[in-house]
Amino acid sequence: MAQALGGVSEAQRGPLEVLCRSAKAELAGRLREGVTPKDCRPAFVLGCAWLALAGLAGGAYSDGVEFTAGEVTVRESGGGQARERAAALRLQAETVLGPYLKDRGFLFRGVEG
Repeated sequence: MAQALGGVSEAQRGPLEVLCRSAKAELAGRLREGVTPKDCRPAFVLGCAWLALAGLAGGAYSDGVEFTAGEVTVRESGGGQARERAAALRLQAETVLGPYLKDRGFLFRGVEG
């Protein structure tokens, strides 16, 4: 599914398969207690695909290249778009699986009145 969704080339299939296994392990560990991947199979498969694609996109960026010769500096960048794409894909994965994932983030334990 990840290969089809991301338009991933055959050359990237190996790394994508590794990322899919990693995504499966990560998301299975984040499921709410009592929920299994089988309980939410369509969402789980889609979430894993998005998360794997986020990993693939995230691996495609660097902080850029810079070199100086005398008074001339040449900079090449573009990693920002890849980072934004990776973050958007991760958000999609977490949104699709949101109802099945454990709560994360802010939590009130009690407020004294």
